[in-house]
Amino acid sequence: MPVPNVQTRLYTYNLSESRIASEPLQNRDASKLLIYQAGKINEYRFSELPSLLSEQYCLVFNNTRVISARLKFLRSTGATIEIFLLEPVLPSPVVALAMQQKGHCVWRCLVGNLKKWTGDEELILEQGGLQVKARLLEKGANPLVKFEWEPEETPFCQVIENIGFVPLPPYIKRQAIESDKVTYQTVYAKVEGAVAAPTAGLHFTKNVLEDLDKQGHNRLETTLHVSAGTFLPMKAELASDHNMHVEQLSFSQPLIQQLASENKPVIAIGTTSMRALESLYWFGIKLMKNPNAVFYIEKEFAYEQAEPNPTSNEVFAWLYDWMLHNEMEEIQGETQIFIVPGYDFKVCTGLITNFHQPDSTLLMLVAAFVGEDWKRIYEFALNNHFRFLSYGDSSLLFRG
Repeated sequence: MPVPNVQTRLYTYNLSESRIASEPLQNRDASKLLIYQAGKINEYRFSELPSLLSEQYCLVFNNTRVISARLKFLRSTGATIEIFLLEPVLPSPVVALAMQQKGHCVWRCLVGNLKKWTGDEELILEQGGLQVKARLLEKGANPLVKFEWEPEETPFCQVIENIGFVPLPPYIKRQAIESDKVTYQTVYAKVEGAVAAPTAGLHFTKNVLEDLDKQGHNRLETTLHVSAGTFLPMKAELASDHNMHVEQLSFSQPLIQQLASENKPVIAIGTTSMRALESLYWFGIKLMKNPNAVFYIEKEFAYEQAEPNPTSNEVFAWLYDWMLHNEMEEIQGETQIFIVPGYDFKVCTGLITNFHQPDSTLLMLVAAFVGEDWKRIYEFALNNHFRFLSYGDSSLLFRG
């Protein structure tokens, strides 16, 4: 069975620009928090989250770190060429390795003013003791760009941190400023590689995390590097025809061990954590059927599996034993999973997330999780002056 033939026009709503938060709040946890549970909707402050959780939960965070993916070079004529990093190609397509590359690398990019950049023209940027050169290798929708820099021993993550700008989402109609390097980053960000923030996590502060710990909740971390594809609207009439983006992810052995043994219900912190956990489950199913399976979850894979399937605890316990047997400390893979209404969730009871764009895959994921009540949730948020999108307010949603 392929991805269900869900009509995308049913998953939209009217969002005026005035409701889009273009600036972060001074205090992260001062944002509003909508809680949806058992069909009821209530409003709180995010700082109240630890006291509002009625039982102990296992909370899974995405610890990816946003890179300064927007680079601005000047041609000798004075024209600006803006390069937006999309995904590494050489010497490794693995984001974690590409971030540590020294001396040179090749990335697939978006390029502003591409028509003005001739194939043999080398762009040079000198800043903060670095000299960075960019050369166009291949044009097209997503051109290939080769970067070289000196000092050669500087890792690429440090190069772009020094010369790049925060890749604010396209719906934030302002230039990124220095403070965005802090505010458009979660307080627990660790692993370099995302070109967009896992925005549900932006509301957490050290105080909120400490309060969660005091109340006995279990905090776990995974890594999914958010790609620019998360902002692509669904233009196809049917969800099954949407070209779903691919994202890289990784899981540690201790994380999988705790998921296997933990009896607490799971709350995903953000749609990225949700996608990661569901993808991990389906990788386990793949491995059970084929010990040589590659960790790549196609968008339709989950819908093609015959029921009944093992529980998430059973799958994660099998994965943990498999990792021990193969002496693996970490699993890395890619996912194209597409969660739409009709999807059977395997791992999570709750989801903490922001309010998403109309006609987006993220809104469709929310609709899959809570059902038709997504309309009531968004209507409540609009009527009660919630702030929307990346720098906006938050919600905690429970499945029925």
